[in-house]
Amino acid sequence: MARHSKLQKQVLSLYKQFLRAAKEKPGFMPLVCSEFRRNSKIPRTDVMHIEYLLRRGQRQLELLRNSNTKQLAAFSRFNQKNFGP
Repeated sequence: MARHSKLQKQVLSLYKQFLRAAKEKPGFMPLVCSEFRRNSKIPRTDVMHIEYLLRRGQRQLELLRNSNTKQLAAFSRFNQKNFGP
C-alpha cells in the first residue's frame, strides 16, 4: 500500500471533516462531494494550487460548522476572454 504525502493526508483529513460537518446540514453533502471530486483532477505536482485550495477549504469548513450557516457558495475560475469586449 502506498504511503500518502503530508499534503495528501491534510486533504484527506479536510475531506473527512467536511463529511462529518455536512452530515448535520441537509443538502451540503452533494456539494462537498462534487467539489472534492472536481478538484481531485488537479495534478499532484501543482502544490501551490493544492495548498491554496486547502486553506480555502479550511475557511469554508469553519463557515459550515457555524450554526447560522444555511448555504455555501462555490466559486470557479472563468476565462475572461469569454466575458469581455
